[in-house]
Amino acid sequence: MRIYKATVLYLLLFLPLLSFCQFRKYSNEFLNIGAGARGLAMGGAQVASASDATAGYWNPAGLTGVKDNPNFGIMHADYFAGIAKYDYASAAIPIQDNKRTLGVSLLRFAVDDIPNTLYLVEPDGSINYGNIQSFSSADYALLLSFAQKIKETEEKSVSFGVNTKIIYRKVGSFATAWGFGFDAGIQMHGKKWKLGLVARDLTTTFNAWSFKFTDREKEVLYLTKNDIPVKSTELTAPRLVLGGGYNFRIGSSVNLLAEGSFDLTFDGQRNTVLSGKTVSIDPHLGLEANIKDVFFIRGGVTNFQKALADGDTLNQKKVWIYQPSIGAGFKIKNVMLDYAFTNLANQSNPLYTHIFSLRINFVRKEKD
Repeated sequence: MRIYKATVLYLLLFLPLLSFCQFRKYSNEFLNIGAGARGLAMGGAQVASASDATAGYWNPAGLTGVKDNPNFGIMHADYFAGIAKYDYASAAIPIQDNKRTLGVSLLRFAVDDIPNTLYLVEPDGSINYGNIQSFSSADYALLLSFAQKIKETEEKSVSFGVNTKIIYRKVGSFATAWGFGFDAGIQMHGKKWKLGLVARDLTTTFNAWSFKFTDREKEVLYLTKNDIPVKSTELTAPRLVLGGGYNFRIGSSVNLLAEGSFDLTFDGQRNTVLSGKTVSIDPHLGLEANIKDVFFIRGGVTNFQKALADGDTLNQKKVWIYQPSIGAGFKIKNVMLDYAFTNLANQSNPLYTHIFSLRINFVRKEKD
């Protein structure tokens, strides 16, 4: 009977969702992965500098950086050695003489071919591997963005932006969820410096789950002493992301952007660099070398955590680990191709991820 209790369904679905109306530290975590190979190569340090269609994800205020022509971007990544697929697409359209910008972003994170072992054991106690079926778990998010310039002079520009988030999550035929939330951000740019602030899940983001099981599935769950959920609502607490960057000119052809950002969470103690019962702070650090606005080299580090040392057999010694990333980009006229490479587990048995994204400026034809 114990084999039932270890079913993938129970581990992946029921445990996180049984409580009603509770804040979850890692609710909608797929929305914190990132967007675009540029940002992911820089360790997610983007809140101050994002100024293309990906700003709809990082900081909607940055969408005002899209001027004159619409900007479009797509990205694909295989996570956890190909187990999960992550796709992202975005578009930004400037309006009203480049003072306002509309944006739309779509994200999908999915894991396919998850084994369903509910019927692995026959009523007589024998194991029948032929009864193992598979299902998929997919998360979707649609971001509708609006940004507007508040002030623009030769010395400084200030912009403001908001997101409306619509979330849809589906786990096989067993569970579906709809969610809704808001983000708001601001950006300030000087000649060499950049500042950004984003309030994500500003009014809290909720997911309302509904469940559907067949009579046979309910029977198996009852016999294995698993709860049978009917509905559940989980809430994502607000977080603040504060960032800044500075441009260093190196010679006549190289510009170096150094940027850092800090995630401030308020939902209890986390395994981060600064961890407290009230506030936890998670840093992101990134660099980008821009060579003649044609070739780009990037690097970053994020996800600082304390973990048990590999060689410690007593499981008492903890060390700091982190997630490094590198990348590059190449620009040809109105087309930008970006690549990022990151390691999701930087101790033993690393999980490498290759990320590719494409950005295009659609130049409007001038009327005669």
